[in-house]
Amino acid sequence: MSERLNTLSLAAVMAATVLLALPASAQKIVCWKDKSGKVIGCGDRVPPEYRQNESKTLDSRGITRETKVSAEEAARLREEEKKKAALKAEEDRRIAEQRRQDTALINTYTAAKEIDVRRDRELQVVDLQIQQLQAQLKNAADAHNSQKARYASFEKRGKIPDNVRDDLRNAAAAEENVKARIADREKDKERIAASYAAQKARYIELKGGAAPGSVPAEAKPAPKK
Repeated sequence: MSERLNTLSLAAVMAATVLLALPASAQKIVCWKDKSGKVIGCGDRVPPEYRQNESKTLDSRGITRETKVSAEEAARLREEEKKKAALKAEEDRRIAEQRRQDTALINTYTAAKEIDVRRDRELQVVDLQIQQLQAQLKNAADAHNSQKARYASFEKRGKIPDNVRDDLRNAAAAEENVKARIADREKDKERIAASYAAQKARYIELKGGAAPGSVPAEAKPAPKK
């Protein structure tokens, strides 16, 4: 704090000295700082070597009329403004997209139960795919077991041909591939359920129903008398 006061006092003294030396018609001065922010001079113009630094222009009464930030600070402020503008643009896009989705939601359904019907229809399609994959998994598992038995037979003889090793490895990979596809379909079911749950909650909210997470009036405890 004392260092800042000393700096301000130095600036005031330097400004007053320069003002006294200037003619009445030109009593407006500028004080400039070094890169550390310390006032190092005052006059009618900033020396070329300090024009990238912070400076202040004072009138004849010593009142600051203009402040010029340093080139580094100006660059920082520009970068900050760019980030703010980018965030605002992203928020505007998000709001516009939400409005688009809300409009589509209201125009697609006439009642919340229709959302459940569409969800169940999509889940049934995925369930059918899983059933088909489970049949493929059984065939793949049978083929894998067959190759394991074949491999064991050659292993007992003491020599395993390369094609037998390859067939076993391919059979194992085929079984794992079908298992992975089934796992993906199970994840699809979770995604579908979550998506339609969010749509339903938003639809009810847009239609003026209870906001998601709110407690119905009848479920709230009666006030104490």
